[in-house]
Order: sequence, then C-alpha cells, then structure tokens
Amino acid sequence: MPSWPGETDPTRLAALAQGTARNKAAELREARGRITEHHRTMLRLHLQVVDALQRTLAELDAAVGKALAPIQQRARLLTTMPGVSDLTASVVVAQIGVDMSRFPCAGHLVSWAGLCPRSDESAGRRRSTRTRKSGTWINTTLVTAAWAAVRVKTSYLRAQFLRIKARRGAKKAILAVAASMLTAAFHMLRDGTEYNDLGSEHFDRQDKSKTIRRLLKRLQDLGCNVPEMVHPA
Repeated sequence: MPSWPGETDPTRLAALAQGTARNKAAELREARGRITEHHRTMLRLHLQVVDALQRTLAELDAAVGKALAPIQQRARLLTTMPGVSDLTASVVVAQIGVDMSRFPCAGHLVSWAGLCPRSDESAGRRRSTRTRKSGTWINTTLVTAAWAAVRVKTSYLRAQFLRIKARRGAKKAILAVAASMLTAAFHMLRDGTEYNDLGSEHFDRQDKSKTIRRLLKRLQDLGCNVPEMVHPA
C-alpha cells in the first residue's frame, strides 16, 4: 500500500480553516498533533468508505427519481385544480396512489375518503346526513384545499359552495366542494388530464336550460305545437 503523507505544514493547514476558526490561525498553527503512518492509513480508508457511500446515495437518488417521475407527473396534474398546492397534491397521491382501477368509480373513492353523507333512514325519514368517520389524511387535506378553492371567484367550485351554502350551510357546502375536488382528481389521475373548470356561470346556464325544457313541456301538455327550432340544445 503506497504511503500517503498528506499536508503537514502548519501554516497551510491553518489556512484551510473555515468559519470562526479562521480567527484562531495562531492557535491552529501551534496545535501540532502526532499522526503516524497508521493514522494516515486509517484516515484514507475512512475517506474511501465515505466516497463509496456518497456514490451509492447518488445512484439510489437517480433510481428513485426515475421510478417516481410518472407519479410526480400525475401529482402535478392535480395542481391545475383551484386550491390544490404541491403539498396537497402529494398528500392526495400518497393516500390514493395514481392507479384508479382500484376504485370501481369516483363515488367509491369519495365514500372511502369519508366525504359522502351516510344513508341513515327509518320509516322513510332521513335521520342523519353526517359523513362517516375516516381514518385517512385525505379528508382533512381536501377540506383545507376546498376552503382555498372557494376563494377563486371565477371557479365552478365557488359557485357550487355558494349554491349549497344558501340551502344547507357552510359546513355541508365545503364538504360537497371537497367531494367534487376528489371526484375531479379521480378522473384526472385515471385519464391523465388537467383540470377543466366549468366556470362560475355553470349553474346559471344549467338552471336556464332546465327552465326552458320545463316550460316547453308545459306548452306541449297544453296542446301547443312548439316548433323544433326553439327546443334547447
């Protein structure tokens, strides 16, 4: 094994000091230790082990990064939804994965996450609409994201929140928004598509179409001949 003398000059060694140790150059020059050839050999071997471990970590990081690339790509899709940050997307993907074939439909996923009302009826009367308890972090994460999403004034999610809030209160409305966000996430992860916002006027358009169809049917029931051209699309 070849000899490895290294640096022995006290002045040069003191010049390698970093941080506050630079202010103690004189003390460092006087701090002469006794290093034998055995010590130098052991130091060289330890440094070789450190270098090998660093190379191994670099290879592992590269392999893990390559394996996680498809998952990270799907997680980035979720950030196109209002209220979904990088952290929220990471939590959602960590909880449900990116393979949506595990869930027969979006409704099963929403039920698993504890974001749908319970079916609690007796003698035809609904006794409770509270959501069931869920042990997953995705429930809390999505409710937090929903509060952020409803602040986007031009979004469908805000329109949905205001519509339900007027009838059933803010708590049930925000749970409904969280369920809608998870439903959208199901389709986005399954199909690999970005979020498509229906817009804040979606319900207005929907209500208008329903009203037109209802009035046209009423006219037909009264015996009026309604031309095809006035039927809504």
